[in-house]
Amino acid sequence: MWLNTTTSLFLLTGFPGMEKAHHWISIPLLGVYISILLGNGTLLFLIRDDHNLHEPMYYFLAMLAATDLGVTLTTMPTVLGVLWLNHREIGHQACFSQAYFIHTLSIIESGVLLAMAYDRFIAIRNPLRYTSILTNTKVMKIGMGVLTRAGLSIMPIIIRLHWFPYCRSHVLSHAFCLHQDVITLACADITFNRLYPVVVVFAMVLLDFLIIFFSYFLILKTVMGIASGEERAKALNTCISHICCILVFYVTVVGLTFIHRFGKHAPRVVHITMSYIYFLFPPFMNPVIYSIKTKQIQSGIIHLFSLPNSRA
Repeated sequence: MWLNTTTSLFLLTGFPGMEKAHHWISIPLLGVYISILLGNGTLLFLIRDDHNLHEPMYYFLAMLAATDLGVTLTTMPTVLGVLWLNHREIGHQACFSQAYFIHTLSIIESGVLLAMAYDRFIAIRNPLRYTSILTNTKVMKIGMGVLTRAGLSIMPIIIRLHWFPYCRSHVLSHAFCLHQDVITLACADITFNRLYPVVVVFAMVLLDFLIIFFSYFLILKTVMGIASGEERAKALNTCISHICCILVFYVTVVGLTFIHRFGKHAPRVVHITMSYIYFLFPPFMNPVIYSIKTKQIQSGIIHLFSLPNSRA
């Protein structure tokens, strides 16, 4: 049965039982959203504008920043609409599209972190061949591969959402659409939509993490073989920012999974808050981490904000 998505609506949910405080809750959320837009936007501007940052490492960082911006711009309109205007209605087509982009961007983020691990692996294992191995064409192909893998892997479950009849309550549990939230409202056999995401998580996100872990094992093995202690520290220092971003992303993934799997008796507000942490914490922290730990980014930011003063 094909559902007429033009007349059917879902209802989004903010923080149940805290509706009177929605305007106050929106203030810190808006602050985080603005910080994410400014932080990641600044990174993209610097990498585009500063020729010293036209290297594979920073191209991959630009992909990460663009992904984080995508996640924020996908969720922000409906979240602020619910909290500010109590605008809860969303059409099925818009809801399915939002779910597609949210889940696709999560897979992209995992893939970009894997690509960044590959970049650090080549830089430390084969420093003399680094630029010849990771050419601009190679970086572009890796980026397209990450994008294609994510886009195609999520498509099957989102397409099936259009076919389901929705005869139960049309109230979703978040202020944005998630696949696992929508399928609970379907009056149809959702076995495939329940099992397929598990396969995707194990085949991609978990596999990405294992490959990243193995890459850093080989990197550490190489670094330990360097005679000079100063050179060892210098080599490891180039990986610190990436390691921090990996921890931020995967710790939030594990936290969200743990809450959904074992926190069934926890208050709904705990589940909702954890979802916001999952979608907002990595995009907020990634620019901060690279701004603090990467000298080239620091120099670019200082140069960017000193231009108006120097002209004056």
